[in-house]
Order: sequence, then structure tokens, then C-alpha cells
Amino acid sequence: MDECEKIVVDICRDAKKAARSMMTATSNVKNRTIATIAELIQSQKEHIQAENLKDIALGRENGLSEAMLDRLHLSDAAIDSMIKGLDEIVVLADPVGKVRELIRRPNGMMVGRMNVPLGVIGMIYESRPNVTVDAAVLCLKSGNSVILRGGSEAHHSNTALAALLQEALRQNNLNEKAIQVFPITDRKAIDILLKQEELVDLIIPRGGEGLIRYVSQNSRIPVLKHYKGVCHIYVDRLADLEKALPVILNSKIQRPGVCNALEGLLVHEEVAGEFLPMLITALRDAQVRVLGCSKAVALSEYIEKAKDSDWGTEFLDLCLTIKIVAGYPEAKEYIERYGSNHTECILTEDYSLAQKFIREIDASAVIVNASTRFNDGGQVGLGAEIGISTTKLHAYGPMGLEELTTRKFVVYGEGQVRD
Repeated sequence: MDECEKIVVDICRDAKKAARSMMTATSNVKNRTIATIAELIQSQKEHIQAENLKDIALGRENGLSEAMLDRLHLSDAAIDSMIKGLDEIVVLADPVGKVRELIRRPNGMMVGRMNVPLGVIGMIYESRPNVTVDAAVLCLKSGNSVILRGGSEAHHSNTALAALLQEALRQNNLNEKAIQVFPITDRKAIDILLKQEELVDLIIPRGGEGLIRYVSQNSRIPVLKHYKGVCHIYVDRLADLEKALPVILNSKIQRPGVCNALEGLLVHEEVAGEFLPMLITALRDAQVRVLGCSKAVALSEYIEKAKDSDWGTEFLDLCLTIKIVAGYPEAKEYIERYGSNHTECILTEDYSLAQKFIREIDASAVIVNASTRFNDGGQVGLGAEIGISTTKLHAYGPMGLEELTTRKFVVYGEGQVRD
């Protein structure tokens, strides 16, 4: 066993041991620890930002894009947002220990299911150092221990944050190994982590499609993944076009670089002639590049002819595809071919069709008459999320505290024996 492997295995063993004690941590202790983390971030803000500036400087030297540098930067606003997020998590209900569906069996036994922590969670992510705090605290509140492997571009920031996270655990008499950040940036460490199936219960990769595919292909541990967010809106012939315009613009423009942003628009042929000219004017004003089918191109000189490779693309930018379809069946067929099980939306005043869309379209969130940007933990009422899963075992969609637990059966008997 070389030095790198020894470091990783020791981290995993320590996390496994810490997970056992975290299972029994009370809500009061966990909440007090989260409050301590918020206080430490505030008091050590200057130190955190000084370490973050080291990452920014190295990132510039290494040619990181301005978008990546922006994601990396822990500005005053980013720190304030981090602290606000911690305050919000404190007031969320603790799912651990809840017993549900308690029923009496014919033999008199009471059988129910109790929420319990998953155990040890490995988080592999890129860029944003705020993910270090978000993931650590969500795992803490849900009674898990967590191993965090951030990108090398945020190494100084993550190391500084790890120190205060562990200090908060110590101050509240919790095992400091319940939150660990990899001290090494060697890519080899990821490969070693992905082989620790006896010590780690779940891997959550968060980042670009390349990272997630790499983790999925090389892990012996179950992986919760979401490769990409190719989100669509279908504008039905019975859509309220006045409602449709702001919904589409919000879905595409508000934050085009996120996974729940709109990438493909499908428009019923009966309303395309009326609707597309006004939509194109608004998209043009917002500097959105529009790629379309031949029917769409015929309606506006601003629409470029889409290549075959454009359909189903996650642009993460001010770019949008538009296809005119004959109706819902064609829209459904298109979504089934090009969708990524992330977010799909229909704009219609036809209740029956909306219900059909909800039943038949396979995505982690199916939305009627609202922006795709609402597929987000905070927006759907989870309070916070560790990521969005487009797999179905064991979570589908935004993952909050509840999704960081599983359920075990509990049985209350009075001496019953099986016949």
C-alpha cells in the first residue's frame, strides 16, 4: 500500500467509525454544531477569503475561464449566502428517527419504517468551495459522515473550510472525522476512494458530465448521478401565450449556466406563427442565439438552421433550440429521444393533457405552466439540496435531508413467534 492509498483508506476508516456515532447524535447537538459553523465562518471570514484568493491567483495562472473563476470566488456575498444557508438548515426538520406507516399486523405486532442515515457519503465535486459547506452540513444534519473531494482548483479554500468544520464538531463533542476533506489533490486518490465499497456507502459526484461519467464507470460503490440537464418546454396549442413568454424567458435567461435552465423549446404548429415572432424579439433582446428546425427558420431570419448535433445539447449558455411539432405525441417522442430525465415542462390550459404529460413524461421534475428553474431543492420545499439525481435508486430529483437517509423496518412485538 503506497502513501496515497494509505491516506485514502485511513480517511474512509475514520469516516466509518464516525458514522456510527453520528447515527445517535441528537437534533439539538447537530443544530448547535451547524450554528457554530456559521459563527466560525463569520469570525474567520478574512482568513477564508485570503486562502480563496490563493486559489483565484493559481486559477488565473492556469488559464481558468472567467466563469470558472467566478464559481470559485468566495466574495462577501458568497460568504453571506453560505451563512444564510446554514441558518435555513438549522430550522429544517430532522428526518432521522422518524417512524412512519406504523401498522398493526393480524398477529398483533406493530410494524413501521424508521428513517436512518445512509452512513458514509463520498462527495466528489468541482470548483465551488461553497459546496464543501453545503454538503458537509446536509450530511451532518442527516446523521451521516462525509468525505469531501473538491477540485484541485479550490484546494486552499476547501482546506480552510475543512479546518473550521472540524473545529465546530470538536466544540460540540462530535467526532471530527465525521467531516473530512481530502488533503491531497492527486487524481489517483479518487480511483482509490471509488474502490472502498466496504467503508463508503454512497458516492455523489457533482460537476460536469465528464466527471460524472468517469465516477460512474470506475466506482464499486453505488453512485447517485445526473449527467446533464437537457430541459425542454412544450408550448401546446392551448397554451396561454401571455403566460408562456415570461416562463420561457425565465427558464432560459435567468441563469443559463445551470442544470435546470431551458435548452430546447417545442412549439405546436398551430400557435408557432403567432407565438414565435414575439418570442424571438424577446430572445434577441436578451442576446440568445436561436437554432431551429426548417419550419422555425422560415418564420424568422434570426433563427439559424440547427445541425443534427444541436438537438439534445446542454448548452449552459445563451443558446436555445426550437422545433415546431405537430402536437403532443411528437413532442413526447422528441423528449424521450433527447431528454436527460432532469426537467420537462408543458405550457397548456388543457387540464387533461397536462395530467397526461405528468403521467407519461419521465423526468425528475415534470412541470405544468411554470419555469424549469423551479427544479431546485429550495424551490420545491426541501430547504436545501446536495444535488439533483436523475437516477431512480434511491432518489429522483433534488436531494435534501430526507433523501440523505434510508428506511429500516422496526417491529414491536409482545412475544409473537412465527408459525
